[in-house]
Amino acid sequence: MLYNIYMTLNELQTKLSEIETSINSKLQTCQDTKTLQDLQISALGRKGALTELLKNLKDLSLEEKKLFGPKSNALKQSLTTAFEAKLAELSLKEINENLNKTKIDLTLPAFPFNQGKRHPLAIAQKRMTDILSRLGFVWAEGPLIEDELHNFDALNIPKNHPARDMQDTFFIKNTARKDFVLRTHTSGVQIRTMQKQKPPIRIMAPGRVFRKDAIDATHYPVFNQIEGLYVDKNVSLADLKRDLTVFMRGLFGQKAEVRFRSSFFPFTEPSVEVDVKCVFCEGKDANCPVCRGSGWKEMLGAGVVHPNVLKNCGIDPEVYSGYAFGMGVERLAMFSLNIKDIRAFYENDIRILEQF
Repeated sequence: MLYNIYMTLNELQTKLSEIETSINSKLQTCQDTKTLQDLQISALGRKGALTELLKNLKDLSLEEKKLFGPKSNALKQSLTTAFEAKLAELSLKEINENLNKTKIDLTLPAFPFNQGKRHPLAIAQKRMTDILSRLGFVWAEGPLIEDELHNFDALNIPKNHPARDMQDTFFIKNTARKDFVLRTHTSGVQIRTMQKQKPPIRIMAPGRVFRKDAIDATHYPVFNQIEGLYVDKNVSLADLKRDLTVFMRGLFGQKAEVRFRSSFFPFTEPSVEVDVKCVFCEGKDANCPVCRGSGWKEMLGAGVVHPNVLKNCGIDPEVYSGYAFGMGVERLAMFSLNIKDIRAFYENDIRILEQF
């Protein structure tokens, strides 16, 4: 609807009243939302009656604009509110009509709704990190793709070490050199933390790691690891044994038997392996597939941080010392949740996962 751009103020006010009366009258007779929407467009749309009328404002004097402008804006707001109220009324009416046409017994119970649950690895990791948190360790993270400096060099792992073999590690060839790898442990997080933060340091570093392991009941090429690092003055192997004993008994119960065996790691000296008495056979089954009849299961490796590692991170080994440890979440989860095959975590068999 187009109006003469030379309409006088009185003519505009008359047209404004006519539009108000017409729209309000049609609003009362609207019986469905489609008709209501068409009416709203014809009144307030880009080419609606009120919109076209307001285009005449530019031809009015300043005094006339002060008289006509507020009235037209007030009508626009009033109609907008009326349309919203009518839409709510008609929408509710249509919903009720549709419900009346549908045969449904509202007294029947709802359809069963399956709620999601934590994955067993998430359960195990939370248990472990909760215990470490109570021991004073704080969460730290790092990249999944590491450079050789943080994954090997700074950890006192030389160029000829087997861990750098293509058969053991997933290297990424983005240049002519093998500069990047999918991290084989979360030790890079320890290095990055020591490079940025002065002691005391007490962190735990959970996350996924990658190694070219042959898949069997206890090995998988992708697994989760939690490493811990404690650096301060006068930290010794005795502190390590105390904290890891508390940690293991927090996982497996106060009666869990824990033993420490001497071992070797290039980034710790002295180094130990930590074992727990087999929870499946308790050392009584020579054919146990988990402990292979030994009665003990290796849980993690640990040791006192090597002085070279501290030096590589700018920490004086004459002043500070520390301990570090690393454990596979899957391995501890198998023990604590009584799962005998690591593949059960990744095959997504709902019959297994729904138990947790």
